[in-house]
Amino acid sequence: MGERALLASRVALVTGGGGEIGGAICRRFAAEGAAVVVADISLEKAQKVANEIKNSGANAAAVCLDVTVAQSCSDAVSFAVKTFGKLTTLANVAAAATPLGDAEKLSLDDWNKAFQVNVTGQFLMSKFAVVAMREAGGGAIVSIASSHGHIGMPGRPAYCASKAAVLQLTKCLAIDFAKYNIRANTISPGAIDTERAALQRFKSREEANRVKGPAYLVGRTGKVEEIAAGATYLASDESAFMTGTDLLLDGGYLAFKGTTDNPV
Repeated sequence: MGERALLASRVALVTGGGGEIGGAICRRFAAEGAAVVVADISLEKAQKVANEIKNSGANAAAVCLDVTVAQSCSDAVSFAVKTFGKLTTLANVAAAATPLGDAEKLSLDDWNKAFQVNVTGQFLMSKFAVVAMREAGGGAIVSIASSHGHIGMPGRPAYCASKAAVLQLTKCLAIDFAKYNIRANTISPGAIDTERAALQRFKSREEANRVKGPAYLVGRTGKVEEIAAGATYLASDESAFMTGTDLLLDGGYLAFKGTTDNPV
């Protein structure tokens, strides 16, 4: 923990906390002074991240969470409050991978899964979290959207549409709960260097970075630590005048897209 811990006295619940991006956010939140509930559909992965945090001397606990089930979401919030006394911060990171395919080829099951996890999951977690945050005197919701929620992409209707819905859901959360001192913002990452993202379409992370890198003004894909830094900013008082908006962490992708022949 640094001399000026940005999240001192905060209690954060991170969905998808056992994953690469979620884990990075958990570790950064803890390093900035927050007690962290690592929530994931895989309790084993959640426990691994929580143990890493505890071994570093910070506070963490793990909980199994299925964001598509209302009771599971409610239980995770209750677990956070019971374990650490309150809940001040929610990071909605859990997301569904969606196969490539246009509307003709994409199955209804794949379409529904994308919305159940990416949108309904964030709705359910926010639904229960705002109650605890109100009791705590306020809080912050940080939800992971995507640069692809701002633009259309070939063969990605479920992903693009669900991430666009996250942007609008978060605006409504910000509007409805500002009176309770609850802020809500999104992060829209570009391509991030994770194993899961790479292996969806490429043989290796190295190949993914080599192909994707030129589509970004900074000449590379993003790092999980950079998304964690953005989430920390949005969760902290450093962004106290920021709500209902989107933090675009995309390496200049949207500014560049359309001016290159790179199709990624």
